[in-house]
Amino acid sequence: MSAVRYRLGFVPLARQTFDVALAREVAAAARRRLAADFDLLDPQTRDPAWELVADLSAARLVADWLKDEPLDLLVVFQATFADSTLVAALAEAVDAPLFLWALPEARTGGRLRLNSLCGVNLAAHALRLRGRDYDYAYAAPDSPEALRKIRTLAAAGDVRRWLRSVRLGVVGEPPAGLDSCFLEESALDVLGLTVERLDLAAVFAAARAQSPAALADLRARLAPRLDGLAEVEPSALQGSLGATLALRQMAVERGLAGLAVRCWPEFFTDLGGAACGAISLLSDEGLPCSCEADFNGTATQLILQRLSGEPAMGSDLVAVDEAEDCAVLWHCGLAPLSMADPAVRPRAGVHSNRKLPLVMEFPLKPGVVTLARLSRAGGRLRLVVGRGEMLSAPPSFSGTSGVVRFERPARQVLDTILSEGLEHHLSLTYGDYVEELQALARLLRLPVLHL
Repeated sequence: MSAVRYRLGFVPLARQTFDVALAREVAAAARRRLAADFDLLDPQTRDPAWELVADLSAARLVADWLKDEPLDLLVVFQATFADSTLVAALAEAVDAPLFLWALPEARTGGRLRLNSLCGVNLAAHALRLRGRDYDYAYAAPDSPEALRKIRTLAAAGDVRRWLRSVRLGVVGEPPAGLDSCFLEESALDVLGLTVERLDLAAVFAAARAQSPAALADLRARLAPRLDGLAEVEPSALQGSLGATLALRQMAVERGLAGLAVRCWPEFFTDLGGAACGAISLLSDEGLPCSCEADFNGTATQLILQRLSGEPAMGSDLVAVDEAEDCAVLWHCGLAPLSMADPAVRPRAGVHSNRKLPLVMEFPLKPGVVTLARLSRAGGRLRLVVGRGEMLSAPPSFSGTSGVVRFERPARQVLDTILSEGLEHHLSLTYGDYVEELQALARLLRLPVLHL
């Protein structure tokens, strides 16, 4: 699970003509519960008079206070009925996802003490008229379902906000014929990230310039995690290790959060070593990398890593077994070592076609996985989302591979990929983040295609 502690704004609304004492009680209960799981920016800490925001003047002051704060989510807690001008003032000023919280009320036959639901109904209508998206709950302050929805939307808000600060490096161009890997300019506008172009020849020069001591240190740190290093061709191994160090250094110097790397043919023909090992090691360190200069692939891996707090990887769908209702996700040897099945010791290997190291050899570990792809198939950017179970299985092919069982029949997944003309790379991370991805797609106004 992600270790991110999301930052929420919390604004309780009320009107003085309702039961203010009860409103204070339920607002306090919600504050306590949210503060246990989130970093809470609460107006009453700025001004005790804002314990309940009860008029438009106060709402505007609170909005002005919150508008420059980096929020993952703004929770508008409808402690009692209030007209929609308060919510509209907050929505116009604060650039964060919105969550409306209405409270159930006991049918006593007496006074309607809060009338919270009607207030949220008014707010929802006002937001819809203004084109603002939101989610909502109709639940008690300690509702697990409300807290789950808040966490899901906050996670999406965190990713959206974070992407706006991200710089992604693209090393070279995709190889000829790999249309699915070309940079999608519209993704820059939608995601808000920026791109820096890196020269492949400069990477190779930096790889060759790495000191023997630095190369030896990397090899020594890798040896306890990877068998067979002594069995692969030494000079080619040095090329892969040198590229690891060079790419890492460039990323640090330029403030890059991920890399899309042209891996063939030049890594083999010019540097003399495989990019796979470098991509594996860097992705394992939290610098997600894709091969074949797959820009959208790396952007997807960035999103998945941010959600899961764990490495992500790109893969090819290379086999479907209808009888066993499973499929094989594979790549030449670039999976992060932390994804290796703990029952199998990873080995250093050579590229199956080019016969040069360094590639990683292991099957992927069992567990729930989330699959995703920022896809431009069909001419419009979409988010492809899926969920599956990686099975415990021996290696299907050389390199890194895993046998996955999707939620839907494997043949249906294949039919979707081929009939939609999706890209040949699918990104994955461990854990279930489908709801967070769906929420992110809503925030980014991206259509979702479910595998």
